[in-house]
Amino acid sequence: MITLHHLNNSRSQRILWLLEELGVEYQIQHYSRNLETQLAPDELKKIHPLGKSPLITDSENDDKVIAESAVIIDYLIERFAPNWQIEDSKSDDAIQMSYWMHYAEGSLMPPLLLRLIFEKIKSAPMPFFVKPIAKGIANKVLSSFVTPNVKANMNFVEQSLDNKEWLVGDALSAADIQMSFPLEACVARGIAGDNCPNIRAYIERIHARPAYQQALSKGGKYDYASLKN
Repeated sequence: MITLHHLNNSRSQRILWLLEELGVEYQIQHYSRNLETQLAPDELKKIHPLGKSPLITDSENDDKVIAESAVIIDYLIERFAPNWQIEDSKSDDAIQMSYWMHYAEGSLMPPLLLRLIFEKIKSAPMPFFVKPIAKGIANKVLSSFVTPNVKANMNFVEQSLDNKEWLVGDALSAADIQMSFPLEACVARGIAGDNCPNIRAYIERIHARPAYQQALSKGGKYDYASLKN
């Protein structure tokens, strides 16, 4: 059986959603973030040295530990849903599938993470005489590098979803599972606002799926499941 080592408010929510979409028999081992640091608990390091989520273990495959969302998604689809796979690996759809699977974490998440870090620096407690300097540096990095990159990525995804229900082909795919987390975060934090109607409609379609709602009911606290105006 598949065990999902699930951390609240994390990328593992998209794996939980996939498991529900596939109708796979699985169990959940819940973990909660440290309330002060918002980091994963040390218990996850007993499963994988990096102590990150998502992780799955497969009791029918020597309790093998699988890490990284894209690898987990590929593993689950290859094992349980070969009909989700694209037969022609040289087709446009196959190339697009591979692109979105890598783009989500390789291109989209880094500037989003930098934005989060520098916004936290601006509001972090520090000596009063240091605060103007730290805030000035943070604002400079945000305005000159981070924000332009975030906007470029939002424009790219928005255009990619123009007149499309899903990212690849005419049906839900691994690409949508992988891209759900960063785009949910963008909508929830107001990064993808009214200027990104395609992205917002796309997330609404995801959230309306019965399997997604079932995953929410099983996963626990998840801050990115409601749209912000």
